[in-house]
Amino acid sequence: MGTTSADVEQYLQNLQHPLKDGVLRLRAALLGCEADLSEHVKWNAPSFRHRGEDRITFRLHPYEQLQLVFHRGAQVRADTAGFAVEDPGGLLRWLAPDRAVVDFPTLESVAAHEEEVVALARRWVLA
Repeated sequence: MGTTSADVEQYLQNLQHPLKDGVLRLRAALLGCEADLSEHVKWNAPSFRHRGEDRITFRLHPYEQLQLVFHRGAQVRADTAGFAVEDPGGLLRWLAPDRAVVDFPTLESVAAHEEEVVALARRWVLA
């Protein structure tokens, strides 16, 4: 059985991370961005599913970093032809044709890009 929002709450209660406030801020923003988004713990971090499919996961290690990994599941998919997401601010750093990360080196970077990340998340989960 998978984890739930209650499990994520427990995970976050115990989280020791220098950018924890940024994690909490982004989590709240992402949960409010799309009605069909749910959360669980994956890869030892909060993760978001859209209609049951993993799409966005926090990366909290190494310890001093905070990233959001935008993906289409655990494995790179074969159906990447034609997959595209508009990124007008150039926040995405592409790792493969269907996965990218957004880096947040500081709490200020979370605040500065929060609205843009929410818009990006909406486009990503619907792509």
